[in-house]
Amino acid sequence: MPPLIDDLDRVLPIDAAEATLVGRIDSGSGPCVVVVRDGHVVDITSVFPTMSDLLESDDPVSGVRNAVGGTTWPLTEVLANSLGETDALPRLLAPVDLSVLKAAGVTFASSMLERLIEERTGGNPERAAALRGELEQVIGRNLAEVEAGSADAARLKADLQPRGQWSQYLEVGLGPDPEVFTKAPILSAVGCGAEIGIASISEWNNPEPEVAIAVTSTGQIVGATLGNDVNLRDIEGRSALLLPKAKDNNASAALGPFIRLFDDTFTLDDVRTAEVRLQVLGEDDGFVMDDASYMRAISRDITVLAEYTVGDAHQYPDGIVLYTGTLFSPIHDRGGTGKGFTHHLGDVVRISSPRLGTLTNRVNHSEKAPRWTFGVRAFIANLTERGLIGKVGA
Repeated sequence: MPPLIDDLDRVLPIDAAEATLVGRIDSGSGPCVVVVRDGHVVDITSVFPTMSDLLESDDPVSGVRNAVGGTTWPLTEVLANSLGETDALPRLLAPVDLSVLKAAGVTFASSMLERLIEERTGGNPERAAALRGELEQVIGRNLAEVEAGSADAARLKADLQPRGQWSQYLEVGLGPDPEVFTKAPILSAVGCGAEIGIASISEWNNPEPEVAIAVTSTGQIVGATLGNDVNLRDIEGRSALLLPKAKDNNASAALGPFIRLFDDTFTLDDVRTAEVRLQVLGEDDGFVMDDASYMRAISRDITVLAEYTVGDAHQYPDGIVLYTGTLFSPIHDRGGTGKGFTHHLGDVVRISSPRLGTLTNRVNHSEKAPRWTFGVRAFIANLTERGLIGKVGA
């Protein structure tokens, strides 16, 4: 059985000593907001009871650097507990709590083509390979060369629409309005080391490795992390109206390992140029996929996505975490020529980027993954019991 990670140091950014890394852990008494300092995980919950309090503060970086810490744990212990696939505590949680979990779709040309294939095949993976070549000929363009919302995109629509070749996916990928949807409920995301879930009804599914950005209630991007927007291709392929079922299942949203706050060592431009690597290691068949892609191929700048999501038309008083779209739609054959990629139970999925670290999880059915039971009411009750409720939002 492949391990979740073969070197604990790979969980952290390559320049972790310089990075401002914040996250959340399960300490046994409840979720704690933490910062990484000098090889230790330091509890700063007494200063920032929720991650949203931290991200919404006037200066998050100064806030965490000046915060008086409480309990401290060796970083290696927290990582070992999180990735040891046991119940040992403390362990990493998803590094967000009250932020709304939003996701942008069809933001890369490669994933745009794959969404078209899902749509045209009705979610049948066995028809995907043949249709992929047909679509490339019909469109007659490299979609990566078409700027979203541009006059060139409008001309392409005018050419394809009369021929019945325009699509709802081309509309959100190239038109003036991006696709931004609610990925999952508040507090339902899982962290690094946890199981991720695919619904048992799905026979064609995939990881969606993404950079996720932390956006405040005023629309300011203050940091970034890694995400897996687990997707059921056959379900969405049957109908785009089934997107909630394709996207929102138990353990289908993963984030972590930490949020890296923007500071002198890490900026928006580092996110714009980030390399994102996807590894999938099969438990039952020895399957290996290892590929990399780059955020510079995104069709809309991440600031455009943030501004579209948070603004006068829609407010998020506790902020959002926005999955910015997947760079990958794996098409590697697994289980037979032309069948494409789909998950097997036990797969290890590693999503990594040099400046953000590695998010790693093992695949299970959503019905068998640990049930999500710690909702908003439980969170409020826990904060109250710990004497922190009066400090929230202060």
